[in-house]
Amino acid sequence: MKSYHLNEMLKGWFVGAFTPSLYITKDVGVAVQHFKAGDYEVKHLHKIATEITVIVSGAVRMNGTKYIAGSIIKILPGESTDFEALEDTVTTVVKLPGILNDKYLVGE
Repeated sequence: MKSYHLNEMLKGWFVGAFTPSLYITKDVGVAVQHFKAGDYEVKHLHKIATEITVIVSGAVRMNGTKYIAGSIIKILPGESTDFEALEDTVTTVVKLPGILNDKYLVGE
């Protein structure tokens, strides 16, 4: 048995097609991510991957809708969203498939 820490991973991604990773695969990406209140990601989409985000703690706004702890958001390929942490927040994200270079910024 080996032990690791999220701080050793790239932006919380610990399973996927990147290094470091505990399990290298293009089938799925899995992350636990920590955001500070006010952190913001611009509107983007994935052309291939479906992304499932669980709000573990805190609150966020995505596409103008507020989500709180316990919310699960499924974003299909081609659907765009932005992301704003309304308070300190922890998320778990699953991306299927876990391919790289599938994030496209959306002009407003």
